Amino acid sequence: MKVLIQRVSRAAVRVDGETVGAIGEGLLVLLGVEQDDEEQDLDYYAAKTAELRIFRDDEGRMNRSVEEVAGSVLVVSQFTLAAATRRGRRPSFTGAAPPERADAFYRKYCALLRERGLTVETGRFQAMMDVELVNDGPVTILLDPPKGATTQRAGV
Repeated sequence: MKVLIQRVSRAAVRVDGETVGAIGEGLLVLLGVEQDDEEQDLDYYAAKTAELRIFRDDEGRMNRSVEEVAGSVLVVSQFTLAAATRRGRRPSFTGAAPPERADAFYRKYCALLRERGLTVETGRFQAMMDVELVNDGPVTILLDPPKGATTQRAGV
């Protein structure tokens, strides 16, 4: 699984000109589900997303989580994060999970964040989306996989 987090002052996702999800201060999460991902890893990624201390405290240090700042989360399914680019010039997406499995993982990840009390907005699974954001910082972080998790990234 690839989970790319961006700290934002605002973000929105549109499908055919209609806004389907929008947030103010919080996190834009691009979530890519891969074939070998395991459901138990969702707990790890949801907790890491909610608890990652990347928001400023009163002294300007990155010391608060999205939970602590009462921020929101906009989660966008992003199968292209599973792209393999090592060979040739055209990315291969064979490592991406099949749509039914990816959608189930996507929904479960969002549900786990909601269970933590976070406001969660989403894009529309398998739709062509326009994603607009103002990256605050900029702060962009690719979450590391849990120990023992399989991954297609070389050297991990």
